[in-house]
Amino acid sequence: MAGPVEELEARLGHSFRDRALLEQALTHRSWAFEKGLGQEGATSNERLEFLGDAVLGLVVSEILVERHPQLSEGRLSQLKARLVSARHLHERACQLELGPYLKLGRGEEATGGRGKPTLLADALEALIGAIYLDGGLAPARAFIERHILRAADLTAAGAEPDFKSRLQELAQTRGLPAPRYRTVSASGPDHSKVFTVEVAIGEHLSARAEAGSLKAAGQRAAEILFGRLAEKERSPS
Repeated sequence: MAGPVEELEARLGHSFRDRALLEQALTHRSWAFEKGLGQEGATSNERLEFLGDAVLGLVVSEILVERHPQLSEGRLSQLKARLVSARHLHERACQLELGPYLKLGRGEEATGGRGKPTLLADALEALIGAIYLDGGLAPARAFIERHILRAADLTAAGAEPDFKSRLQELAQTRGLPAPRYRTVSASGPDHSKVFTVEVAIGEHLSARAEAGSLKAAGQRAAEILFGRLAEKERSPS
């Protein structure tokens, strides 16, 4: 690895009994392939990433249920999705400065692999899996609470979601055009108007919603379309 193991362990807050797990968590499949280590999935961090994803989901779900007893199942699912998102994990991986420690193949190195968001997010999940195998659920949860779910994250999570921003991010992630909003109608007396707003992505994806303000109607329309796109993403093709 590119830096002292002890320094990285101190940053992570976990001393590995089996340092081979730490090394594997930081090994990209491109390195394993170039070294001819058989099935690269068995020697790279992919299997640990798979495990870490499950551990992260369990711990985040448990903590959200504990700390937000007033929230519905749907709202909890929304918060969980944000907290375990690749974007959020990439930010945390950057704060931990994992990039210099990654073992990459020459091709991946040449294309800036150490800074790639998906690669860093995957490595962070692999680290969670490695910590779980090395010490069990308790140290894995401690790591997640310390580095993934800081108090500020959970405080922000309790606020109402900005579905316009989330729809914009989802559209970008899927390579779709930016959402466009238009006011369809405004009816009723001045003191109690009802606004209808439509949001559209391209020519075939759209949703409408009504509310007592343009802002609220836009947010509701974005929430409806976001839900449809997210459900379509989860559904098997």
